[in-house]
Amino acid sequence: MKKRSGILNSNFDTARALWGELSQSALDGLRELIARYGLSLSLGDLQYLDGRWYVTHSGLLRIAQARRCSGITTSLQEGVSDVVASRWVFKATVYKSSGSKGFVGYGDADPSNVSSLVRGAEMRVAETRAVNRALRKAYGIGLCSVEEIGSLPSSIEPTPRKQNASHPAGVNASGNGQPRLRDRLCLLIRQHQLDPTLVKRYAADYCGTAVLREASRDLVEAFINNLAEWATKDREGLLCHLNSYAQTKEKETN
Repeated sequence: MKKRSGILNSNFDTARALWGELSQSALDGLRELIARYGLSLSLGDLQYLDGRWYVTHSGLLRIAQARRCSGITTSLQEGVSDVVASRWVFKATVYKSSGSKGFVGYGDADPSNVSSLVRGAEMRVAETRAVNRALRKAYGIGLCSVEEIGSLPSSIEPTPRKQNASHPAGVNASGNGQPRLRDRLCLLIRQHQLDPTLVKRYAADYCGTAVLREASRDLVEAFINNLAEWATKDREGLLCHLNSYAQTKEKETN
């Protein structure tokens, strides 16, 4: 009992340090969440926003680990996703035991329903939301997860910093908190069965750089949008264009 009381008091102290004096109902809610799920504020398992408690992705994973979750699988729902519009839908399945049929959850994300903090990372947000919903369903957690919120309250949402347009961002970079574009490009290549090497050569040519990583983020994003549109409208024409880069490489080798 002393240990449990000590854990509770520690969480109360952390809550006051983060959000000031909380109402009695908020403290009662926190007490219930700690007792029922073993969550911890110091470990980032919970967030208190606009007078409500939200569980985080790490908190849900902690619950799953404590209850010996057998596994989690995710799959992109390509039929209802849109690369050009950065709209993604994922399906996640949580298996509580080896013989479980699984608990399914879906998550979607696009620029209109994500925080500016993660704008551009809609694919990863969608997958996280799907996992969170499946975990909440599997373990009977009625608490919404913070990652499912469309946007953070203006009082806590940071102002996006401007990226230096002259800075080479490329596919692999993530300057000033902006996420990488690699996921979108890899998905396009897989969806339309394109040759990755030829796509990279075309990308470098399109961006006017020796290699793709030297291109600015804006150029890379423009290339990806162009590639997506071309692949959707005229894949055969795109393949023909990509093959020209293979022929160019052969001439250079000879």
